[in-house]
Amino acid sequence: MTETLKNLPTLSLASQDRDPEGFAQAFGDSFRTFGFAVITDHGVDRALIDKAWEQTRLLFELPEEVKRSYYTSELAGQRGYTPFGTEIAKDADHVDLKEFWHVGRDLPPEHRFRDHMPDNIWPAELPEFRATFEAMYAAFDAAGNRLLSAIARYLGLAPDWFDPAVAYGNSVMRLLHYPPIPKDAPGIRAGAHGDINLITLLLGAEEGGLQLLTRQGDWLSITPPEGAMVINSGDMLERLTNNHLPATIHRVLNPPPERRHIPRYSMPFFLHLASDVLIETLPGCVDAEHPNLYPDPITANDFLVQRLIEIGLKK
Repeated sequence: MTETLKNLPTLSLASQDRDPEGFAQAFGDSFRTFGFAVITDHGVDRALIDKAWEQTRLLFELPEEVKRSYYTSELAGQRGYTPFGTEIAKDADHVDLKEFWHVGRDLPPEHRFRDHMPDNIWPAELPEFRATFEAMYAAFDAAGNRLLSAIARYLGLAPDWFDPAVAYGNSVMRLLHYPPIPKDAPGIRAGAHGDINLITLLLGAEEGGLQLLTRQGDWLSITPPEGAMVINSGDMLERLTNNHLPATIHRVLNPPPERRHIPRYSMPFFLHLASDVLIETLPGCVDAEHPNLYPDPITANDFLVQRLIEIGLKK
């Protein structure tokens, strides 16, 4: 296993088709070292991404009262709009300086997860919004499955090991808007935190501010090429692999005072396990030198609920 990586590598997902083992090793090493990777050639159509950015900006330009009409506190932020200043990083002193919209997985009628995975909410004011983000959700889902195949190979599992575990998974696409802020605003755009889910796929990190906390305790700025995805491991993957692929703390800093009038947009896709999957340490990640740190299994949904309470989205 490579432990000499000094900077976050940029990897082409297209190389997976030519050399699946080589891509898996490089991707896994980046996760092992940083908890992050930068991926180009991810397969999401550029025209679709451009349309998604257009619709995202139109969404957050809607009047405040219109956006708030799509907020339902009982949904704990699962679908629709979540107002500015609602979410807070675990153990943080100030709320994050952001507002967001969530799109989730559509379920068939009578599916067993419908009691906790609600229907999507679509803004009536934007007639192209639904079709755009249904397509984006599917594209993120497909790219995520390809990356999970690489993780499975890296862990010595069958390439399709994750397929049944994420079928009907509670994955969420977040449209994020960090509005302009006063020069003396308290807090930062997104406080230091780890993600709850299995892996996160992020578009929009070209705009400065995203940093990861290295194993040495330093903050490393992430500056991907235009159109690339930034991928990071989440708490579910960390737990599943007995910290072999650890979740990495990251944050989004405020811009310099002279640029705080400029908004920031990003689009993370939080790829989740299916709700009833038991997060149980993989046997291959436990040995005499690495005893099982998580002897008590937990379902993906129970784990998610615990964490949503911690970050203020669920009471």
